[in-house]
Amino acid sequence: MADFPFDIVLFDLDGTLVDSNLDLGPAINHALTLEGRPTLPLAEVRQLIGGGAVPMLERGLERTGGPVPEARFKELSQALLEHYWAHIADNTVPFAGVLGALDELADRGCKLGVCTNKAEGPARQLLDQLDLTDRFAAIYGGDTLGREKAKPAPDMLLAAIADCGGGRAALVGDSTYDVRAARNAEIPVVTYRYGYHDVPVDELGGDVLIDHFNQLVGVLEDL
Repeated sequence: MADFPFDIVLFDLDGTLVDSNLDLGPAINHALTLEGRPTLPLAEVRQLIGGGAVPMLERGLERTGGPVPEARFKELSQALLEHYWAHIADNTVPFAGVLGALDELADRGCKLGVCTNKAEGPARQLLDQLDLTDRFAAIYGGDTLGREKAKPAPDMLLAAIADCGGGRAALVGDSTYDVRAARNAEIPVVTYRYGYHDVPVDELGGDVLIDHFNQLVGVLEDL
């Protein structure tokens, strides 16, 4: 078998490795209900995900009547997080083909990592409950290095690459946060069509767009 062109493959979490909308949606609607706001359908919540819980709640409030005072926003953020942590893996599952892709990449000798703007605590909790943690040599959340170093900054990507021993790396993600972080880290990026996009999918600007994770290894071989 020819040498695989990447030593390390990094992944975003929500909307890339896992379909977490069915658990994030009730959490954001819980916070909105506490503020007397209307709830949002899950199809609309998908459009709010990206960047972590704080921007997700900000977008939800904007759509349902506008921002709230800072102190109240902190209360609602905490309520959202507590609800989410209590139900973090009730309905969340890996996207179709993810486990097979992870297995195949590991068979090719790749080290794998997670780089998510979700806080590290709930990210690890979710990976633990889905029995995925041991697959990854590095796991970085949006608060691991400080929020100012979350994506689209390159810092967590570069730190994860170092943790994995260095070498040629690629990122797999679903948002402009991922694409810009990869560009800033000067590594290629593959985007996933059915993730949680903050712009129309064809405007993400990654190197390759995949429709299913059974395409991932072949796409990486061609990059």
